Amino acid sequence: MKILYIEPYYSGSHKTWIDSYQKYSKNTIKIISLPGNKWKWRMHGGAITLANQFLHLDEKFDLILCSDFLNLPVFKSICDDKIKGVPIIMYFHENQLSYPWSPKDKDVALKRDLHYHYINYTSSLVSDFNLFNSKYHLDSYIDSLEKYLKKMPDFNNFESLDLISNKSSVLYIGCELEKLNGYKIENKSTKPLILWNHRWEFDKNPEILFKTLFKLSDEGIDFELALLGKEFKESPQIFNEVKSRLSNKVVQFGYCDSFKEYAKWLWKADILPVTSNQDFFGISIVEAVYCQTLPILPKRLSYTELFDSKKNSDYFYEDDKEFYQKLKDCILNYKKKPLKISSLVKKYDWKQMVSTYDKTLNDFK
Repeated sequence: MKILYIEPYYSGSHKTWIDSYQKYSKNTIKIISLPGNKWKWRMHGGAITLANQFLHLDEKFDLILCSDFLNLPVFKSICDDKIKGVPIIMYFHENQLSYPWSPKDKDVALKRDLHYHYINYTSSLVSDFNLFNSKYHLDSYIDSLEKYLKKMPDFNNFESLDLISNKSSVLYIGCELEKLNGYKIENKSTKPLILWNHRWEFDKNPEILFKTLFKLSDEGIDFELALLGKEFKESPQIFNEVKSRLSNKVVQFGYCDSFKEYAKWLWKADILPVTSNQDFFGISIVEAVYCQTLPILPKRLSYTELFDSKKNSDYFYEDDKEFYQKLKDCILNYKKKPLKISSLVKKYDWKQMVSTYDKTLNDFK
């Protein structure tokens, strides 16, 4: 089958995901895209630019796959004659209805610009089908969409909730986990190494983690800390505080320039404490757990689903108090972690996932 993938934000996890699927799939996948920056303009104007790219292609496709950044009604209206009879599937990496906005975003002071909600809403309404990267994501999207429609003055179109829900399902993200095996090293650490490998942004809730580490350090608990992940111009100030207050414990501070360097830190790490307020999947967490890093996860977001909290309750905490205690216990007993933690996430490797992807998409043909 020949698939066209349309991506207005070709960067980060969006890019990695489709590039990897293209690599492993038996289907032929062509990508048209725009650079991954200026996200608001990509959601507004990207559909027009990409529609023009599509109209200049002298090719026919069996299926069109696009990300949630595409304003699908605009794209379809421009390309109407050329896409008749071609199913269009939208893959939701995230959505603007239930994604928390940065407090530094100017639209927050303006009571938010709800038009980005509307783009996601109408796109999921006019698509032939919607795929979400977790059940938590799908459920939170439908719940947030209902709250959004309730804000409207009249003609709320609540019936559209069922229309969207009935043509939506879950397709977990594929991850190149086996690639990490090539960088496995023997861990000879004499101190427990705590890992942060997420974006340096507010929605990952770094304050709770680092304030807990400050408290443990003040109590004389010894550990090392590796801070990986992508930094931004306006990353939370607490990262600088960590560099100052825990300078004798920080062994890595900043983004790894190579995958090799990143992978080695994952294999070195002992403990992965997670405090995020937003995660529709959690690629960085899956990668770290594959490398035998012990996760400490909140009972919220997608984690209870991905790591089966009923079967693996020891990895989860309920509140900040329990988080502190679990982290302290893990640090003091870091050499006693289970031997096969990686078995929790092997199912998300692309070699396991690609057949599910191909079958799911081929069924729409």
